[in-house]
Amino acid sequence: MRRERGFALVVVLWSMALLALLGARVVATGRGELALAANLRTAAAAEALADGALYEAIFHLLAGPPHRWAPDGAVRELRLPGGSARIRIENEAGKIGLNSAPPELLRALFLRLGIDEGRATRLASAILDWRSPGQRARPFGAKDPEYRAAGRVYAPPLSGFWSLDELGLVLGMTPELLALVTPHLSLYAGREPDMRFADQVVAQAVLDVAGPDRAEYLAATARVDQPDVVLITAAAVTEDARRARFTRRAHVRLGAGMHGRGWKVLSWEVPGD
Repeated sequence: MRRERGFALVVVLWSMALLALLGARVVATGRGELALAANLRTAAAAEALADGALYEAIFHLLAGPPHRWAPDGAVRELRLPGGSARIRIENEAGKIGLNSAPPELLRALFLRLGIDEGRATRLASAILDWRSPGQRARPFGAKDPEYRAAGRVYAPPLSGFWSLDELGLVLGMTPELLALVTPHLSLYAGREPDMRFADQVVAQAVLDVAGPDRAEYLAATARVDQPDVVLITAAAVTEDARRARFTRRAHVRLGAGMHGRGWKVLSWEVPGD
């Protein structure tokens, strides 16, 4: 009888230990699910803040004085319910058009970024060959045979770039150089940058191409119309203890729609995706 009671006690103790282990597992799982839900909720709140800040920027871009914001690249702080955002608006007209710039301007840009003359010439020619029809490579350029010789499994599409990241596929381009050059390029800029909005690197590249006829060149490329496309970057952070962050970036065409007061989103992305 004593042995039976001892065995029963062992069974009870093991059962209690098992139940305690299961209970601890259930509690831990519940806490993990609650933490995950809280993180998702905070992340969603940060994303909503960034999107709201971006729409606020569009409103100010279309507003009249004194509420209008200029696409001058300045960083603006915006307080929002539940957090804050930092907004930067750039005029794409001040950048070099990846799909429209002449090879000498692309070459001048690479030179201004510290690339040697030979490599700058090859890169500019390869970009033109990437976006231009025809199977014959220009001098120092690259078409299908050159890509195959370099071991690439793809060839130039012979059409315009769909994204700035696509530039990374061009023969001779490296990730480091891509990160260096993309802030000065745009898919929505014209053939010549608007010098009113150009950064220092772009402005110097334009002047290098203009040569001694700088005054005439700048007068010929000056624009007085309102910018068509702007790049808006909104970086938001929540004000709770988690301090979640989210950044939204969008290209927006202004003046679309009736009476030139509308707008159209051309790209809607998260930087780094």
